[in-house]
Amino acid sequence: MTTDHLGSARRPPAELLRRLRARHAADPVTHVERVPARAGEPAPWPDWTPDHLRAAFARRGVVAPWRHQAEAAELAYAGKHVVVATGTASGKSLAYQLPALSTLLADPRATVLYLAPTKALAADQLRAVAGLELEGVRPAGYDGDTPRTEREWIRRHSRFVLTNPDMLHHGILPGHAHWSGFLRRLAYVVVDECHTYRGVFGSHVAHVLRRLRRQCARFGRTPVFVLASATSGDPATAAGRLTGLPVTAVTEDTSPRGGVTFALWEPPLLPPASADPELADLVSVRRSALRETADLLADSVVEGVRTLAFVRSRRGAEVVAANARRALDEAVPGLGDRVAAYRAGYLREERRELERALLHGDLLGLASTNALELGVDLVGLDAVLICGWPGTRASLWQQAGRAGRSGDEALAVLVARDDPLDTYLVHHPEALFGRPVEATVLDPANPYVLAPQLACAAYESPLTPADLELFGEGAKEAVDSLVEAGALRQRPTGWYWRDRQRPEVDLRGSDGAPVCVVEASTGRLLGTVDGGSAHFLVHPGAVYLHQGVSYVVDSLDLADGCALVRAEEPDWSTHARDVTSLSVVSVRSYVDAGPVGLFLGEVDVTSQVVSYQRRRIATGEVIDTRPLDLPARELRTVAVWFTVSPQSLALAGVEAADIPGALHAAEHAGIGLLPLMATCDRWDIGGLSTALHPDTEAPTVFVYDGHPGGAGFAERAYGTASAWLRATRDAIVECGCESGCPSCVQSPKCGNGNNPLSKPDAVKVLDVVLTHLPTTSSDTPTDPDGVGGPADAAVAGEATAPGGAADADSTADPVGTGRPVGAADPGGAGRATARTRGRGRQGLPRQDERAPERSTVDGLPID
Repeated sequence: MTTDHLGSARRPPAELLRRLRARHAADPVTHVERVPARAGEPAPWPDWTPDHLRAAFARRGVVAPWRHQAEAAELAYAGKHVVVATGTASGKSLAYQLPALSTLLADPRATVLYLAPTKALAADQLRAVAGLELEGVRPAGYDGDTPRTEREWIRRHSRFVLTNPDMLHHGILPGHAHWSGFLRRLAYVVVDECHTYRGVFGSHVAHVLRRLRRQCARFGRTPVFVLASATSGDPATAAGRLTGLPVTAVTEDTSPRGGVTFALWEPPLLPPASADPELADLVSVRRSALRETADLLADSVVEGVRTLAFVRSRRGAEVVAANARRALDEAVPGLGDRVAAYRAGYLREERRELERALLHGDLLGLASTNALELGVDLVGLDAVLICGWPGTRASLWQQAGRAGRSGDEALAVLVARDDPLDTYLVHHPEALFGRPVEATVLDPANPYVLAPQLACAAYESPLTPADLELFGEGAKEAVDSLVEAGALRQRPTGWYWRDRQRPEVDLRGSDGAPVCVVEASTGRLLGTVDGGSAHFLVHPGAVYLHQGVSYVVDSLDLADGCALVRAEEPDWSTHARDVTSLSVVSVRSYVDAGPVGLFLGEVDVTSQVVSYQRRRIATGEVIDTRPLDLPARELRTVAVWFTVSPQSLALAGVEAADIPGALHAAEHAGIGLLPLMATCDRWDIGGLSTALHPDTEAPTVFVYDGHPGGAGFAERAYGTASAWLRATRDAIVECGCESGCPSCVQSPKCGNGNNPLSKPDAVKVLDVVLTHLPTTSSDTPTDPDGVGGPADAAVAGEATAPGGAADADSTADPVGTGRPVGAADPGGAGRATARTRGRGRQGLPRQDERAPERSTVDGLPID
């Protein structure tokens, strides 16, 4: 590392990349993509723009809007709902600020509500609006960090409230009587970064917005919705689903853009001595992406380049920042202070200080989770490092777009992790560049979302028949199921919520309350860890990193939500190890197709952190493995699964040793193709494949909903199984790769590192399944208890439950209990019956204590 360029003027991206590449004996760059610069197309200010608003924008350096900004603003000001879906740093904020602020200045009674998916983005927009210094607007942030002493003033006096969907759901709508003055004058609802509202989370937010529209309508108000989105597929349709309104899309980006040099970077192979001596002649180990990213971050800071490194996990962000600081301090003592980590779990004051330091240049390098992926204004960044494939092309370009926001040239580097997916991508740039980004997928008609949201609406005010049209398809059926479950009472004037307490519905599906991390010696609160990650990050003995300072966890009290830590600088790191299993609870319906069985039912997905490894920081050497005694966590959900007899696989040419890779590849492709059949997101779905499952006694592939009680996706997969698996098979066959790639059988969220995978054998497996599986509605699914069911149940999506027929909608979890209404009791006869019935040849659930031969698990991301 050299320091001769520290503090020098910005380097051209190509020159910086040349210097970074020159520090390696073998060139780590597999491809360089040049995204050319683009000139802007200005437009005149709309005639209705007040002079003092133009002057305020001019003071901020905005002399005229770009054409797409003016077009979106004109549509919104004319009362049309609009989504502006353009690239990063294209000025989407001005597109909604212009009509909203013009209206507030023209009408002293009007109000505006702004929604952002993160607190950081809302705080950034609050700074921007407040910085215009417009008299009478009185912007204010309203979220969980807002002191209670300020909330009453905001409700009464703020005319531009900036919040998030969670606060709208938990605070504003249940307390709508206190917000009546604000809501009866609401002119605009701004939904920023609306592409983040996807999957089940997006479906929940869609109904929160419908509940907002409902309360406004009670006051005779119909606000205009202005949405901002990153570039995405079909933004008008996605925005329409989100709001329930016709939305016009503005998609042509007319803002100027500096050129981007985008490099794909594969870390070098380690010398054989760095690997396990016993395996040195058998395997080649690459340097970890975390260490490579840390070195690139340090090198960029030495060059005086303001750099943001995106890391997939909170722990990873801390590790990258700590390693970069260490390397910088070795070169120039004190230089490491110019680098920091940024992630969820920090205290509010810490987050705001880091944002300020980055904006003002006090920090030259920042390692962050995707918390900074969204539209926080980071003008002045020169380079972005992306540690590992972020999962979607939309996220990739969002992260890369954080650099060059002032219009200058920028550098983006994707650093590959050592797994098949990342390796494929850095060697196949055509999979990344020149291809459209993914569409935003959500389904407001999902009964598992619709029923609890209708319960929330009924708590706010009784539901009426007119409201059911607002909430859309399936609303009447969901209300009927709530009445049947005793959650609602029907009266001539509508449906009334029966409980004294309001429904507990979590929009984001988080796993438990946050755990506070407390320094034992001082009682100082360091930060928080979400409940779903606590077992991995703050288990007893864990090394917990916080802004470069190491702490060792002494104890974890899950009941009180508190982890006690002590400051210590060990020369080792900790890595939690967990085991995951899936057991069949009950079978709702199945199809017996000879050597193939297709099933729909409830499953328990159980995961438990059982131990942790201590590894030397310098070498990665495993010191020891220590046991942990932490409770298992169980997800009761709905799954679809198919079984195939070993004999039929052998006849198809699938060797016994290749079965795990064949099933794993078929599982990945099936998860990737399910959004074609069910309006879902692949991140809402988990999967497991095994060459011998103890409950089925056969090679089995499970695909399950990643939400308690299910979310309707598995039911849709079961109802369209033939078409779904046919599309899956065709996608694999038609893919031009030889051995599997992200377009067919590799997954960005694989829990087994995309290993083993066998593309050709996956096709053989699916051929066997499709050959035997019925394809018409006349093929009657078999009822496990022999009571019969509708002939078209498998096609229509209706499930036959043990003990009788049950419509899929009736199993919704209406009050957020975590267990579907009518589901088998975990300890009752439903489970016993399901686990002991059936024949192994068909793969029906059966009690068997034999361990699976090999399982691969693909669940939801921890962080």
